[in-house]
Amino acid sequence: MIETENLGKTVPTSDGPLCILSSVSLAINSGESIAIVGASGSGKSTLLSLLAGLDTPSEGFTKIKGKNLTDMSEDGRAELRNQLVGFVFQSFQLLPGFTALENVMLPLELRGDKQASQSAAKLLNRVGLSHRLAHTPMKLSGGEQQRVALARAFVTEPTILFADEPTGNLDSKTGEHIIDLLFQLNREKNTTLILVTHDNALAARCQRTIKLEAGRML
Repeated sequence: MIETENLGKTVPTSDGPLCILSSVSLAINSGESIAIVGASGSGKSTLLSLLAGLDTPSEGFTKIKGKNLTDMSEDGRAELRNQLVGFVFQSFQLLPGFTALENVMLPLELRGDKQASQSAAKLLNRVGLSHRLAHTPMKLSGGEQQRVALARAFVTEPTILFADEPTGNLDSKTGEHIIDLLFQLNREKNTTLILVTHDNALAARCQRTIKLEAGRML
């Protein structure tokens, strides 16, 4: 499903080149759940961005379903993500002027899906928010916002779901509920799940753990 070889990222700084990630080679199978762990600054989020094609490497490559992201244009990578990928972020990334229903409908509407409203409402019901469809993010709790974000991520039935610290802004009880939902939806949809986390208990629920230290895979 996903393959990298000698993947690396170096950025220029006033003190000279800074290596954020170096020589990461891995293969992730379809339907597999992967946790990327490591201390702050170890390169976790950078690796996630490179795997998803949100960033371009300084060396090496990433392939998704055999397609080399490095050889694709920005528009080409965006189209691939639109077809195959869902995202859940620590900061929710909901549009503040949109209702919960409209936030979940958006990725379907961008595809021209005429059943966007029905599909979004069904998934919001699945995450326990059928009574909050017309509420904007400001009127929702952090846990409710993350449930909206989960619904939005899964509504397109992505082949791959990337999650970057999905419980980082939530209290432990709410975070546990969100993770239960994440894994339930993941099993139902047989999605390949790749998540970045500092939470060892969350990482332990994944089938495999990738540990980074100073930009290198251990």
